[in-house]
Amino acid sequence: MTDTTDRPTGGDQNQGRTLQGRPGPGTPPETRGKTTIADGVVAKIAGMAAREVPGIHSLGAGMARALGAVRDRVPGGGASGVTRGVKVEVGERQAALDLDVVVDYGFSIVDVAGDVRVNVISAVERMTGLEVVEVNLVVDDVYLPEEEESEPTESRVT
Repeated sequence: MTDTTDRPTGGDQNQGRTLQGRPGPGTPPETRGKTTIADGVVAKIAGMAAREVPGIHSLGAGMARALGAVRDRVPGGGASGVTRGVKVEVGERQAALDLDVVVDYGFSIVDVAGDVRVNVISAVERMTGLEVVEVNLVVDDVYLPEEEESEPTESRVT
């Protein structure tokens, strides 16, 4: 988990620095106390932001995707698949993210990767106040629509 206590909201030179909150009637209410953000929260934000990008078919590596798809169909099958394929390292003021993605066929992988980075970084920084130092992507597969349709309906042997 990370502590984002009392981050400045203006454009001053201390932006991004964690300040110590001070109790008492003379301090502004927004600086009293501390806020802690769990790693899972950052992973969910990143997963949602990545899925919003055109050209992203899904997140997660092969086996994790297959198991996750089965788990999603089972009632009470566990946590949602929003964080599947997303790993985060969160410090006091910074975060680094690793994403495993499947890109739709026909999209430029370089362009999709750039769009994912922009969307993930802006969402995480806007919602958490953390500085995202890197977003690493691994393209595990290219989704071909005919792959799902080409499953044989009859056995080849009798």
